[in-house]
Amino acid sequence: MEKWYLMTIVVLIGLTVRWTVSLNSYSGAGKPPMFGDYEAQRHWQEITFNLPVKQWYFNSSDNNLQYWGLDYPPLTAYHSLLCAYMAKFINPDWIALHTSRGYESQAHKLFMRSTVLIADLLIYIPAVVLYCCCLKEISTKKKIANALCILLYPGLILIDYGHFQYNSVSLGFALWGILGVSCDWDLLGSLAFCLAVNYKQMELYHSLPFFCFLLGKCFKKGLKGKGFVLLVKLACTVVASFILCWLPFFTEREQTLQVLRRLFPVDRGLFEDKVANIWCSFNVLLKIKDILPRHIQLIMSFCFTFLSLLPACIKLTLQPSSKGFKFTLVSCALSFFLFSFQVHEKSILLVSLPVCLILSDIPFMSTWFLLVSTFSMLPLLLKDELLMPSVVTTMAFFIACVTSFTIFEKTSEEELQLKSFSISVRKYLPCFTFLSRIIQYLFLISVITMVLLTLMTVTLNPPQKLPDLFSVLVCFVSCLNFLFFLVYFNIIIMWDSKNRRNQKKIS
Repeated sequence: MEKWYLMTIVVLIGLTVRWTVSLNSYSGAGKPPMFGDYEAQRHWQEITFNLPVKQWYFNSSDNNLQYWGLDYPPLTAYHSLLCAYMAKFINPDWIALHTSRGYESQAHKLFMRSTVLIADLLIYIPAVVLYCCCLKEISTKKKIANALCILLYPGLILIDYGHFQYNSVSLGFALWGILGVSCDWDLLGSLAFCLAVNYKQMELYHSLPFFCFLLGKCFKKGLKGKGFVLLVKLACTVVASFILCWLPFFTEREQTLQVLRRLFPVDRGLFEDKVANIWCSFNVLLKIKDILPRHIQLIMSFCFTFLSLLPACIKLTLQPSSKGFKFTLVSCALSFFLFSFQVHEKSILLVSLPVCLILSDIPFMSTWFLLVSTFSMLPLLLKDELLMPSVVTTMAFFIACVTSFTIFEKTSEEELQLKSFSISVRKYLPCFTFLSRIIQYLFLISVITMVLLTLMTVTLNPPQKLPDLFSVLVCFVSCLNFLFFLVYFNIIIMWDSKNRRNQKKIS
């Protein structure tokens, strides 16, 4: 009883922080002609309510795709339609075709913010609470502390409630999927993850770990017996869920192709805006977007992405375990973020979700990563006038992690899960005993650099010849951090102890 009482308080704290952030400005407020992501979400409600399904993804006089055209999968469109019906009941002017463009009022802002909070309450927050309650080998106090830290993660709060999006829906479905397959509810987990992919296509960042983990389970059970039956059931679940979501768009071939073209806009180029990945950072030195043809950029990004995630995926397929699954989710999502085509700065949230899930395993490194992930979105957050909410939520998250997990006391090789790696290296370099100390110094350098860059960005004007100087520096520094984390997480995966207590037995 006491556990649920404390967990309820944690949820209320998370909700209070979310609602407080939502009282600030939002993306594009009062900035015509395009406004911002807030207007994009409202516009999709307008389109899905007033136009037939066949016109949702097509350019027309009633649906100008250049003005926030729908570019997410069908489940996002259905969600927009559901919100539109609620909006119509309250005030039809909010979704009136054409005339509602750029609509702004306090009542409408309250309505839109409420839809994000309701989605959080129905999908994401219950998944977080259940995940933390299912954690093994840690005390009830640690489970509650884990839930508090996850719910206080500033990146998701600032983007969903400040910038304004519904990332908690897709991430919530993904978390339900992770819970399902980790607890051997494989069909339910697969269904939940299919819903995540059909809400936001960026959930494909997590698709290979799901595929490899489930395939590894089938191999373990034996493909001539129970494993084959499970494989067939999983295939039927995935196909059926996709057919149900896409059914209205399967009536004509051109309908399906148009939706796919909107979901994967290859014509937009290798990257947009300032994103903390390899291509944007490298573009400062060599203008690859201008030098290389589009198809070469596409092939190059595919090769780098595939090669960077291949070792972890092979390991997970051959040795499926719940622990390996979570770490491979981190590694693969980070590989996609760093090397794939058409990445947005907000896509770092797809890496942050599985990192939140390993907070209790490696609290020091997880906290560090989550701080960097929030910092990497600084140019976007400043553009949306979210400096103060960013500082306050980041400090609250950091204090919660420090007090809950005493992270500065957990920097030994064993706590960092680098003992196996260090032992392997010491076979050739006996003097290699300073790894944990190096990581502590790197953490200090990273935090000091982030603080200084934030202060410089806020207080100084960049040179006229280099107007994007601070934004580029934020992306470059964040990218260096992410490359370090990619190496770190892959070391953990590849040198993971074969001790049975670290692996989930699959019968």
